Amino acid sequence: MFRIFDRYIARQIGVATLIGVALLSGVMVLGNVYKKLDELLGNTELPISVVLEFVALVIPFSLIYTIPWAFLTAILLVFGRLSADNELVSLRMTGMSMPRICLPVFVMAVALSGLCLWVNVDLAPAAKDRMKRLFYRVVADNPETLFQEGQVLDKMPGLRIYTGRREGREMHDLHIMMLDGTKAGSYIRAKSATLHAEPGSTELLLHLKGETYEQAPAGGGTKAGAGSFGSKWISFSLAKLQEDTVRVNASMKTTGALADEVRTWKDSLSGAALTEVQRSVSFTELSKRFSFSLACLTFALVGVPLGVTAQRRDTSSGFALSMGTATAYMIFIILAETLGEKPAAMAHLIMWVPNVLFLGMGLWLFRRLSRK
Repeated sequence: MFRIFDRYIARQIGVATLIGVALLSGVMVLGNVYKKLDELLGNTELPISVVLEFVALVIPFSLIYTIPWAFLTAILLVFGRLSADNELVSLRMTGMSMPRICLPVFVMAVALSGLCLWVNVDLAPAAKDRMKRLFYRVVADNPETLFQEGQVLDKMPGLRIYTGRREGREMHDLHIMMLDGTKAGSYIRAKSATLHAEPGSTELLLHLKGETYEQAPAGGGTKAGAGSFGSKWISFSLAKLQEDTVRVNASMKTTGALADEVRTWKDSLSGAALTEVQRSVSFTELSKRFSFSLACLTFALVGVPLGVTAQRRDTSSGFALSMGTATAYMIFIILAETLGEKPAAMAHLIMWVPNVLFLGMGLWLFRRLSRK
């Protein structure tokens, strides 16, 4: 009987958790993919294979949040229904204690916490780093994707390039503004241009044809220079894009690198000495990865008493209760991330506050429930 009931509880919560992870991950992926693509790639036209790869890289990041939230929702729904149907009362009348009834839940909580630890410590940081490098890889392989019809290219330092029409690497009605700091410098308009790029090189060449140009007045004068050429070559570099891609923040570094930075006060990539602010950011990120991995275990202790007390069969009530609980938990995580650049705030300790509070509250609620 015990083994049958264990399988029953595990199956109910397991299925509900899987459905919840799928639904919540879908929502988060759809919400994040367009935002992240716009941040990294702007209006760049991408092949479907790159978009699918980007979606695959967003999924590990979403699992950090969707696994604990889905598990909490599943517990609230299953135990709310068991309580509403008096199944828990029947089990208690057979002599089973609440800890014994909830044993499958705690086993699943430990297993999911292990999964979350792997996602937080290894999978998500690697996915974030690869996601950022994706843009430069796309541009290096297909530099023509930078030039989008009817769009202004502003990713090249000192240049603003508008493309009227593009066919492969042939551009038409090209407008180029060369900036002098923050001010306009030379303006070039070309009837057509051809893009040339050597594989593996960061230098791009534009062969302009039917070109006219205007030169901004020098030294504050009022007379601008102007002229035209049959053809002209101009070059620009992808080095700045490559530099921005290589630069990583704390969330993209490996857990081992963060631990070394906290211990040695040296940057894991450059070897330079860290400031107190930089070390605090690394320490906060390191604490977040391990603290958030315990969310499933914390939610298991809190979710069972809340679900039993709520005694609701309907999905909407369970989802609303899980959202409120998860929001209260996340407030501390967001607060710690906000204070990460303030060493005096001890943000790395604040990261552990939600686990301590919710574990304490869960143990108290579970003890009260067991005595009923």
